[in-house]
Amino acid sequence: MNIIWIVLSVVAAYLIGAIPTAVWYGLRFHAVDIRQHGSGNAGATNTFRVLGKKAGSIVLFFDILKGAFATSLAHLLAYAAVIPASQQLVSFQLILGITAVLGHIFSVYLNFKGGKGVATLLGMVLAIHPLVALICIGIFLIVLITTKYVSLSSIVATLSFPFLLLLPPFKTGNALLLVFGFTMFALLVITHRKNIKRLLEGNENRTYLFSQKNH
Repeated sequence: MNIIWIVLSVVAAYLIGAIPTAVWYGLRFHAVDIRQHGSGNAGATNTFRVLGKKAGSIVLFFDILKGAFATSLAHLLAYAAVIPASQQLVSFQLILGITAVLGHIFSVYLNFKGGKGVATLLGMVLAIHPLVALICIGIFLIVLITTKYVSLSSIVATLSFPFLLLLPPFKTGNALLLVFGFTMFALLVITHRKNIKRLLEGNENRTYLFSQKNH
């Protein structure tokens, strides 16, 4: 394996994941620093809440794209014969994808402060296991429509990923994916500590998909 190319790909994955889409988009097109409004979070959910559905959708799309693109760098390494494709592709997808998610959470462009990484994590999972990822999106939407809580929907959907991989139709035989799934769930819980506290207190912000009503 070519260590230099692997290191460069990890650095690239971090820099891609660290791109503060919500902040840059808000400043460029709305002259608004998203961190100074709403929940103060530099992510798609706060963008939806503060700047509306169009801006939120654009930020969400690019945050998902960041995760998918960074994860897919593993295919370039395999194509260039830097890594053995059949044996280590998934491992490097996980390494690069997790690096991108950490980049989003600890963005070098924002003094190592960023969003919560859910959309970037989704992009990563879409690149690794599209079918399970789509099911998780469905679970996310069902919980969101039912409860109106984005944070709860994200937590439930993320936890669903490793459990789905335990079911016969989706088993891959790769233990690393299971470890990744539960690790990402734990990380998500940590980054959503304040949200969980507000959920328990009944003070969490609600998001309405099909109306302009917001609380």
